[in-house]
Amino acid sequence: MTDVSAVPLPPRPSGSDAASDGIGLLRGRMLIQTRPTFVKKVSEQIAPSLSGLLLCGDGAMRTAQRMRRDDGHDGVLLTDPACYEQAVATEESPFPESEAEGFFLNDPLEVSLSRQRAAGVTAPITPTGYIQAEDSDALRAAVLRIKELDDPSVIFAVPIDVAWLRNEESTKQLIGYLQLTSGPKAIMLGGQMDPLARYAKAVSHLRMLVTQVPDAALVRADLAAFGALAAGALFTAFGASGSLRHVVAPGEKAQTSRKGGGGPTAPHVLHPELMDFYLGDNLAKKYGGTPAPICDCYACEGRSLDVFTSNHSPLPAQAAAHNIAVLMSWLRDLCAIPAGIAQEQWWHDRCCRAVDQYPLLNAALRQPGAFKVPEQLNRWALAAPESVPVPLEAPEAQRTR
Repeated sequence: MTDVSAVPLPPRPSGSDAASDGIGLLRGRMLIQTRPTFVKKVSEQIAPSLSGLLLCGDGAMRTAQRMRRDDGHDGVLLTDPACYEQAVATEESPFPESEAEGFFLNDPLEVSLSRQRAAGVTAPITPTGYIQAEDSDALRAAVLRIKELDDPSVIFAVPIDVAWLRNEESTKQLIGYLQLTSGPKAIMLGGQMDPLARYAKAVSHLRMLVTQVPDAALVRADLAAFGALAAGALFTAFGASGSLRHVVAPGEKAQTSRKGGGGPTAPHVLHPELMDFYLGDNLAKKYGGTPAPICDCYACEGRSLDVFTSNHSPLPAQAAAHNIAVLMSWLRDLCAIPAGIAQEQWWHDRCCRAVDQYPLLNAALRQPGAFKVPEQLNRWALAAPESVPVPLEAPEAQRTR
């Protein structure tokens, strides 16, 4: 089912050239990031006037090209080379070679951008390696290469370890380097489980990053996609699956909260009132004999939240449709509010209401610890919009440009 409430796409800016045109189409959107294998499930649910697709990993460019050429897809469409999943950025090679050694004589950055443009993307994304904590040399090298490229149509992917946001000093350094580039910057946060929950001030430092770096975007995100968009991000992207809601450093195995190991036995389901994802079978167990909430999203149309109990078809597809439908409803609500402090206040109020629901629901279920507030949700609820970050003094890297 498609989103029937979508409004026409905004007109392209008059007098703009082709380079800035694609970036203009991205402004104010929250894309859905997905693997090519799930693109059909996702594309049917997004609101074309407010969202779009960000394809990630193997086959992304081939899928994008097929969608443009064969399917006539005319919506916002990006591809992320996701080199940061396999390789670390270094001072010598901030954009790692992804092809067999010696296969291409050209620079891997130029090759990737050229291929993405040939696939028909709205704007190409750089194939940046994973930038480890405190590796200012790799960050500087990537920034200088982007300055040398001097192409406003290119989105500079910045996949950083979340430790860059652990304190004011490292956040200041990150902001200073990114301010050296004039084009869009797609921030991606790396770390196990929920990266923004690792450091007490990570959420406030992320808001600072978004507000002080021109045309900063946030992709491969979860709740932070809404928080960053409300704070003025150029665009954001919400991961359609858990593995696409943050970055795991190359060589590390993704950790999971599921006991006993093995893959999930049911799809992940977004609980709208609690603003968190739960495995469908686990959600059903928590409600037990108590009636679960009825979902009125356009994908569910009155279906109970406790029905997604296995990975047997069609439940995974139905759960994915539910998740995106709920996200799109939040996005429509956000975009209906004037940009600025009003959007931040809306996001803050929604997070606070969700936090307040946890003890009420646990009491109704007579299970004090049935549902626990996610740490990131707590921190967004504490980040009142009145506490707008104060501009930081630029680091030496910026003063000596």
